[in-house]
Amino acid sequence: MNIVGTWDVAMKTPIGTISALYTFTRDANGIQGEAQSKAETVPLEEVTVEQTDDSGERARWRQRVTKPMRLNLDFDVIIIGDTMTGASRAGRLPQTQVTGNRVVS
Repeated sequence: MNIVGTWDVAMKTPIGTISALYTFTRDANGIQGEAQSKAETVPLEEVTVEQTDDSGERARWRQRVTKPMRLNLDFDVIIIGDTMTGASRAGRLPQTQVTGNRVVS
């Protein structure tokens, strides 16, 4: 699973760009994750990953945030190598562009 690791992610929202560190791990129960922003750290829910036709991975997950406002977010991203691109959506609000790069330690 190419998603496993830490990602520096930016989300371009109507209130400005929000940055967060996403960490994905794999265990006997599948892929787990958490998102850490300046405001809070939240677990990721329902993380799924599937191979795409172009040697990448499509990842989807949900997360609940309370800051800067209470939202339930659905993510849908494509990972190719060390790059993540896609979108998130909060209910009926417009999609938010998501981009990320793997953090290499």
